[in-house]
Amino acid sequence: MRAGEAAAAAGVTIKALRYYEDCGLLSPIRTANGYRDYTPQDVRLAEEIRSLGTLGLTPAETRPFLACLRAGHDDGDHCAESLAAYQRKIDALDLLVTRLADSRDRLIRRRDAAARRGFPATPATAPPKEPDAMLPQADPLPADLPAPVDDGAAAHLPGRALPALSFTATDGGDIDLTTFCADRWVLFLYPLTGDPAADIPEGWNDIPGARGCSQEACDFRDRLDTLRASGVERVLALSSDRADYQRALVDRLHLPYPMLSDPRLTLADALRLPTFEADGTTLYRRLTLVVRGSTIEHVFYPVFPPDTHADEVARWSRDHRAG
Repeated sequence: MRAGEAAAAAGVTIKALRYYEDCGLLSPIRTANGYRDYTPQDVRLAEEIRSLGTLGLTPAETRPFLACLRAGHDDGDHCAESLAAYQRKIDALDLLVTRLADSRDRLIRRRDAAARRGFPATPATAPPKEPDAMLPQADPLPADLPAPVDDGAAAHLPGRALPALSFTATDGGDIDLTTFCADRWVLFLYPLTGDPAADIPEGWNDIPGARGCSQEACDFRDRLDTLRASGVERVLALSSDRADYQRALVDRLHLPYPMLSDPRLTLADALRLPTFEADGTTLYRRLTLVVRGSTIEHVFYPVFPPDTHADEVARWSRDHRAG
């Protein structure tokens, strides 16, 4: 069957089918004219990926279940390897619950200590520099966007080393995250910008933290001097967007920093970064890493609102200068 029929039968989008194929989870037959021909088994595998995704398993984590189905079993968890995959996910959730409880306790203690100290008056700060009126700007964000809530999915990141991964940047070069910059730098991750002529995914504005990628990109562009003055040497952006979308965004918004394309979510897999599903596609949740050399110093998560986030990063960097 053709892609549209297979997607409808599996309850996913055509884009999701392409993504599953890119991940090596599906291998549809190619006809003589180059079209993909999906079998009933392909549909069953796509259904399994979607179903497990609702339980929090990433597409990569569904491999044992797909292997079980390919072996002829009626259910994807009718194999020992699938049960082991369940247990790994449960263990990860148990660890997350423990970390969340610990973070909550520490927050309560710090809140109570701060309340006992009181609140001294602070001098007024100068307003941020206005964006260059000559540069193109993204449309303003709707005022009623839902704010994301910290689910603890990034609590494990401070102090971790970045993996030795290399990505092709929009400036044409290859960037290795471990050798990108010896001093402090910033990597902000965003869900998608895509093609400005295409519709955004259905319900995009209703997903907390999803909307605002172009606005965030412009904010980092406009506050680049402020960031450098605060001690940030360089800025990078990364998403699962295709490289050609990112190059178009750089040209359209005159972005002065490189953007990295990670369609296979390899950085998410390496660091266990938070993701979410939209229209059958797994995307990065918006977060920002402050890095020194190759070690993560600080994480901003969740990020909201995205169109003023660069100033938040600059303030943190200014308040946490080395030495």
